[in-house]
Amino acid sequence: MPELQTTELGSLVTALERSGLSPDSDSLTTMSRILGKLFGVEMDEVAILKVVPKYKSLKFVVPEKFTPVGTIPLTSTTALAARTARERKPEVVNNFSTARHANVFEAVPLGRDPSELIQKIMSAPILDGTRVHGVVQISRKAKSLSEAGADFTQRELRTLVSLSPVLDRFLKLCQID
Repeated sequence: MPELQTTELGSLVTALERSGLSPDSDSLTTMSRILGKLFGVEMDEVAILKVVPKYKSLKFVVPEKFTPVGTIPLTSTTALAARTARERKPEVVNNFSTARHANVFEAVPLGRDPSELIQKIMSAPILDGTRVHGVVQISRKAKSLSEAGADFTQRELRTLVSLSPVLDRFLKLCQID
């Protein structure tokens, strides 16, 4: 089954590249759906952020509702995404709700019960060689850690890391500044 989603992801990016257009709302939704299916999470538990060198920050591409909300400075000491980009190191945090983290984006309504917060998360850099172009995060939201489902595994993290080349191609199509 994961191979099907991985193939679907590559096909989506190839189609976008051939069109010569920046991804639209439908493409962003499809990207979230594919990644969500791959990791057994909902679409609003998928985040893709792009590095904006001009502002030395990360900006959300997915979820699309986060795009106008703001950016995450790469220097942030509380944002997992910023640390992932700076250190170029993937990680799993299966007790995220108890870890010190920036939670401003958790307050943005996505049609989910506001008491459901990120409990578990995987975060991986999106690389082109050694250059970081963005970060992908897959999370499990729930009211409590016990309701969040299974812990993310190192195997799932390796799968997420393996998607870096296709996600890098995707980010290069996203016109964000």
